[in-house]
Amino acid sequence: MRTNNNANAPFGMRDKIGYMFGDFGNDFTFIFASSFLMVFYTKVLGISGGMVGTLFLVARFVDAFTDVTMGRIVDRMPPAPDGKFRCWLRRMCGPVALSSFLMYQTAMTGASMTWKIIYMYVTYLLWGSVFYTSINIPYGSMASAITAESDERTVLSTFRSIGATLAGLVIGVVTPLFLYTKDANGNQVVRGGATFTIVAGVFSVCAVICYIVCYRLTTERVAVEKDVDAKDVTLAATFTAIFKSRALLGIISAAIFLLLSQLLITTMNNYIYPDYFGNAGGISIFTLLSTALMLVVVAPLGVPISRRFGKKEASVAGMLLSGVVFTLMYFLHLRNMWLFLGLSIIGYLGLGFFNTVIWANITDVIDDQEVVTGHREDGTVYAVYSFARKVGQALAGGVGGWALEVIGYESAAAVQTGAVLNGLYATATIVPAIGFFVVAVMLWFVYPLNKTKVEENAAILKNRRKH
Repeated sequence: MRTNNNANAPFGMRDKIGYMFGDFGNDFTFIFASSFLMVFYTKVLGISGGMVGTLFLVARFVDAFTDVTMGRIVDRMPPAPDGKFRCWLRRMCGPVALSSFLMYQTAMTGASMTWKIIYMYVTYLLWGSVFYTSINIPYGSMASAITAESDERTVLSTFRSIGATLAGLVIGVVTPLFLYTKDANGNQVVRGGATFTIVAGVFSVCAVICYIVCYRLTTERVAVEKDVDAKDVTLAATFTAIFKSRALLGIISAAIFLLLSQLLITTMNNYIYPDYFGNAGGISIFTLLSTALMLVVVAPLGVPISRRFGKKEASVAGMLLSGVVFTLMYFLHLRNMWLFLGLSIIGYLGLGFFNTVIWANITDVIDDQEVVTGHREDGTVYAVYSFARKVGQALAGGVGGWALEVIGYESAAAVQTGAVLNGLYATATIVPAIGFFVVAVMLWFVYPLNKTKVEENAAILKNRRKH
C-alpha cells in the first residue's frame, strides 16, 4: 500500500506546485469541455444548440445526487495509507481522462441523429457526473488537509487558480489553431477529420500526468479528528445544517452566477470572433493576454490584497469592475476586434481576482460550518459547492445553446445574418455583465464571512483542537 512519507514535512512550495497541477489536470478536461464541447456537438455532429443546452441541465439534476453521494463517501470512508483525499487522485485519474476522450469521437458524424444524441448523453454523463465528480470533490476538499492556516489556504487557492489559468492558456491559445481553418471563400470553419478526437486524446494524457504530479507532491498533514458522533448524523440533518448556513448559500449563489458569466464568455468567444469579427485568431489572442494579466498582475496580488482588505471585500470590488466594463462594451457595440479584446481583458481583472481566492472561501465556509455545528464535513460541503459550480456551467451552456436557437444561428452557414451577429454580440456582453452584478450583490448582502469573521472562526477552531 502507498503511504505518505512526507507527513511531517512543513507546508511549502512542494505543496503549492503540487496543488496547482491538480487543477491543471482538472481543467485539461473541464475547460476543454466548457470551451469547445458545444462547438463539437453543434458544428461537428450537427446537434441543435437547444438540444445541447437541455443535456447540460439534465446532467445537473444527475449531479445533484452524484456530487453529494461522492462527498458523503469521502467524509465517511476511513483514510487510506496515502491520505483521506490524495488516494482518489490515484484511483480516478485514468477513468476521468478516458471518459473525456470518449466525448469527442468524430467517427459519430456518420451516425443517425438518434444515435448521436444517445452517444452525447451517455458519454457526457459518464465524464461529468461520475468520473470528474469522483476526482474533483476529493481534490477540492484536500486543501483543508494540507494546511490549517488561513493565509496558506489562500496561497493554495491562488496556485490552484494559476493551474486553471495555465490550462486555459494551453487550451485557449493552442486549440483554436488546430480546430479552425478557412474555407475556399476565406470564412472561418471548424476543421474536419479526426482533429477533435486527436486533440481530446492529447489533453486526456496531459490530465493524467498532472494528476500524478499533484499526487506525488502534496502532503496531507492536518488530521481531522474522528467525530464519534458523525455516524449518527444523517444526510437529512447534514443538509438541514448546510442550507441554514448563510456562508454556504452566499458562496453557492455567487458561484452559480460567476460560472454562468465566465463560461458564457468562453462559449460565445467561439462564435463572436469567427462569425462577428471574422477572425478566429481572436480566441487565442484573448486567452493569451487575459492569462498573462492573471499571472503577472492578479495572482501576485491575491494574498496581500486578501490579507489587507479581506477576500469578500476585495471580490465584491472585482465583480463590480467586471460588470461595469462588460456593460460599457454592450452599449458601445464595438466593431473593432482589438478594442473589444482590450476591454474584455480589463473586465477579466475583477473576475480573475475572485477566481484566485474563491477556493480559500470554500475552506472558510467549511470552517464556519464546523464552528456552528461541531461536525466537520469537508467532502459533503465541497460537494454541494461543486454541484453549484456545475449548475453555473450548465446555465452557461444552456443559455449559450438556447441563445443560438433564439437568434437563429445556423451552424451549417458560412456567413450569419446581421440580426444573428447582433444577437451574438449582446449575448457575449450584457448577459455576463448582469451575472457579474448579481455575484457582487450575493457576496455583499448574503455571504457573511468578512475578514473579521474568518479570523474569529480560525481562532475558535484552533482553540478547540488544543483540547
